[in-house]
This record gives sequence, C-alpha cells and structure tokens, in this order.
Amino acid sequence: MRGTVEGFASPYPIGKMLPAVYQEDEFVQRFTAGLDDVLAPVISTLDCLEHYLDPALAPADFLPWLAGWLDLDLGTDGDPVRRGRLLAAAGDLYRRRGTAGGLRDHLWLMFGGRVEVEDGTSVTVRTSPTPASGPADRREQETRLLTVRIAPEVRVDREVVERFVAAAKPAHLPHAVEVLPG
Repeated sequence: MRGTVEGFASPYPIGKMLPAVYQEDEFVQRFTAGLDDVLAPVISTLDCLEHYLDPALAPADFLPWLAGWLDLDLGTDGDPVRRGRLLAAAGDLYRRRGTAGGLRDHLWLMFGGRVEVEDGTSVTVRTSPTPASGPADRREQETRLLTVRIAPEVRVDREVVERFVAAAKPAHLPHAVEVLPG
C-alpha cells in the first residue's frame, strides 16, 4: 500500500496558499505542513497518473492492480519486466483468446520460455464400454485435443499451468499439459 514518503516535499504547500494573516501564524504553518506530508504522494501520483497506467513505467507493486482492471492472470512469476510486457500485450491477447496462437503467446509472456500449443489432435470418445456392442449402441465421436508442451528450462508450476489453460481454452475442448523431458 502506498503511503507517506519520508522527506518528500509537496509541490503545492498549503500554508503558502492561505491568506497573509494565516501565513504569519506559526501554529497554522506547522499544522498545514503536516497535511502537506500526507498529501504530497497523492499529488505526485495524480501529476504522474499516465505513467502509472503505462505498464512499462508503472511501479512493480502497481502492476497486479492494473491486471485486476483487465482480469488478466499475471502468473506466479514476480518479474516486473515480464509482467509489464504481458499487460502491454493484453489487448492483442484478448483479441486472440481461445486460439492456439493466443494461448501460446500468453503462456510465453507469462513464463518466458519455449511453449508449444498444438490444436487438432483427435481423440475418439465412445459412449459404450466395449466396441463389440451393436451398431446402434456404438456412438463414436471425434474430438479435437489441445496439447500444451512446455520446455524443461521453463520453471513453472504444472498446476498453475493446468488451471490457466483450463480457463483460457474453449470450454468444449479437452486439453493435456506436458512438460517436455530435458
């Protein structure tokens, strides 16, 4: 949480804006100096608001708050440069959300390593337990499978990737996450 900054002077001291009769009063000047200490970071933030909204310039502790505006998953990596790039690419990522290329780019930006996403492997789904059932009971269906492969040099928590892929892929598409052998 942001708060007062030691030794940070207000660019607009309140005491100097008061009428002359109050500028001469020592108590009023000390009182308003205390308010200046509290308001200085607020004024500075408002003066630099456009920099707080730019992912490349925003402070590292501000990036998760920006990501919350966009409902964007920044992953578990705390690297501010990687998080800034992910936020800067959010518009393009949302435009391509649900596609293999969009998922690959999002994972690459989140984890910073080689990620392969293969869309289109078929899986046969049967509704009866044995294929020897009569033709009326045997209903087969071809389903595409989304496969995500992550290079071993990329340090990821497999459960985090599983949850992310499940949330980002099309709901009807089954998926598999593999960490490639070294």
